[in-house]
Amino acid sequence: MKYQGGCHCGAVRFEVEAPDHIVSQDCNCSVCAKAGFLHLIVPKSKFTLLTGKDNLTTYTFNTGVAKHLFCKTCGVKSFYIPRSNPDGVDVNVRCLDTRPQQLTIEPFDGQNWEQGAHTLAHLSQE
Repeated sequence: MKYQGGCHCGAVRFEVEAPDHIVSQDCNCSVCAKAGFLHLIVPKSKFTLLTGKDNLTTYTFNTGVAKHLFCKTCGVKSFYIPRSNPDGVDVNVRCLDTRPQQLTIEPFDGQNWEQGAHTLAHLSQE
């Protein structure tokens, strides 16, 4: 199924191909917990940025591998390049225009990222 989504102001718009039943991770790390990000990691080939490339700004911290992309206008992070899957894209399920037919939310212990990141590696593979 193809979903569209974007930031709050509409400057950044994307399309992502994902199943009708989405399994999402709810991470408790410092940045995800504060932002309320629900993770949907997909291969880059399943993600298309439709508009707003010039309206994105990047935030990095810690190792600098993850590229947290925010809309310059409204500040919403609707997707980013995750540290666990730098060859994929991590979409915020909360930024999809339509909700999936079924959504399963699994907890992910991002406070102990190194111990659990390997469980996410398969998500960005074709």
